[in-house]
Amino acid sequence: MGALGLGALGAATALPTQQAHAGTFVHLFEWKWTDVAQECENFLAPKGFSAVQVSPPQEHIQGDTWWTRYQPVSYQLHSRSGDANEFADMVQRCNAVGVDIYVDAVINHMAAAGDGTSTAGSSYDSGSLDYPDYSSNDFHPHCDIEPEDYRNDAWRVRHCRLVGLPDLNTSDDYVQSTLSGYLNHLTSLGVKGIRVDAAKHMAPSDISGILSRVNYPLYVFQEVIDLGGEAVSADEYTGISDVTEFRYSASIGDVFKNQRLANLSNFGEAWGFLSSQNAVVFTDNHDNQRGHGAGGDNILTYQDGSLYNLANVFMLAWPYGYPKVMSSFSFTDSEHGPPAQPVYQNGSAQCGGAWVCEHRWSSIANMVEFRTVTAGTEVTGWWDNGNNQIAFNRGSEGFVAINREGGSLSRTFDTTLPDGDYRNIAGDGSCVSVQGGQVALNVPSMVAAALHVGALCNGDGNGNDDPPSDENVSVTFTCANGTTELGQSVYVTGSNQALGNWSPAEALKLEPVNYPTWSGTFNMPENANIEWKCIKRSETEPESMLEWQPGNNNLLETGQTGSTVSTSGSF
Repeated sequence: MGALGLGALGAATALPTQQAHAGTFVHLFEWKWTDVAQECENFLAPKGFSAVQVSPPQEHIQGDTWWTRYQPVSYQLHSRSGDANEFADMVQRCNAVGVDIYVDAVINHMAAAGDGTSTAGSSYDSGSLDYPDYSSNDFHPHCDIEPEDYRNDAWRVRHCRLVGLPDLNTSDDYVQSTLSGYLNHLTSLGVKGIRVDAAKHMAPSDISGILSRVNYPLYVFQEVIDLGGEAVSADEYTGISDVTEFRYSASIGDVFKNQRLANLSNFGEAWGFLSSQNAVVFTDNHDNQRGHGAGGDNILTYQDGSLYNLANVFMLAWPYGYPKVMSSFSFTDSEHGPPAQPVYQNGSAQCGGAWVCEHRWSSIANMVEFRTVTAGTEVTGWWDNGNNQIAFNRGSEGFVAINREGGSLSRTFDTTLPDGDYRNIAGDGSCVSVQGGQVALNVPSMVAAALHVGALCNGDGNGNDDPPSDENVSVTFTCANGTTELGQSVYVTGSNQALGNWSPAEALKLEPVNYPTWSGTFNMPENANIEWKCIKRSETEPESMLEWQPGNNNLLETGQTGSTVSTSGSF
């Protein structure tokens, strides 16, 4: 991983930027430290993720909503995700398998929740600005950011209170020393990067001053929400480090929801985005998937099922920025905090229910290696049908096709891949042959195909994607005790494309063959290891009347072609 070296620089000095765009990182939003450690070892490292962004680790106010993490009380490492020992153990274990930890650093403000006792037991009083590390002398005078300030008044955006949160005087020497002390503590534990939360609410010179005191190499990216036409611009921060490109998120959602995919042929800087070398990009993040942080209804989330999956495939295939994959917990109320139960239970990740784990959807997970293998190559051979079917090469290293139309995409494509047999890592895992620079593909509706030189069917590749398959196995799924209400049925979903990648909208419907036992038979790839669960859901609205099978995921090994396989679960 690239790192940003922060030495003894002056407070107003522009910091040199060194990016890490060859990789892909994931935001394990609200995961406990013990769960993150296991995920680094069991999934992220094998799949080739470069890093994981974790939720703010500092002491915060108590409460059940997600945003309590963004109301810090002190810089003790004691949060909803775990204590200091668990945090240090997570960092060490993830580093040991080559996965960096990026901390979401909340350094612009302190808690605004009256007075009380926080997660580590510290007392605070936001009314008198009394916190363990700060007093009233350490804050800007009280003023509140008004909606029109974002368009007209950069000073107020950077000196007044964001949604009432007491605004630290980040130009003050003591405040800078305290904040850099927190960051130095993180780096001493092995943390390799930070996300600077609410960076647009601090002057660039203030952030430079804080980072100039950090005495260990650190990758830095700053959250600057800028869709254009604002008093504070993302361009003002690129001299310090990478910056979040929110226009990317809003635009990719708008194209996949409302436009033609053919419009994506020059996606990136030509659309007015930041320079690729400065941009951190994402399909959605923890803010805008909840309607915060710009983008409105154009933002794609896990609730969009296969459409969301295709947008992530494109993001990881397209050579722009440093991509971050979102990994969510399921929510219907945008205020809700994380599920009570941890992700890992009995040594197995419980994904697909309360924890969505989009990063484990097979197409998204497999495209992480595609991103790494094709790093440094350009897009060539762009093809589109003038509408919602597109394809392109990444040099001689990779090829991708995306079909967002109602019918199949059947075509022979010109490709710059070397001749050979390639695994379709974004589709069903089947093998396809490239001969004389051509490949014949049949891409079903709302599915993608992706090939790269690291995933060869003859075993010469070093990919970690699903085993090769050009045949199917007939699998009968049975779900017992599936008592339903009117308008509700039982479905199955799971860890591969055929089962909808844990998306309720893409789940396969069973029949009440011996009610309340439900059953259905479907084709699955051969020699595949699949995790799956029964769900109950509305027959018309996938997220309505939704109930997941409790307990561990069901495990299925499909075996060889021609096998007849049965597998069962129960509510």
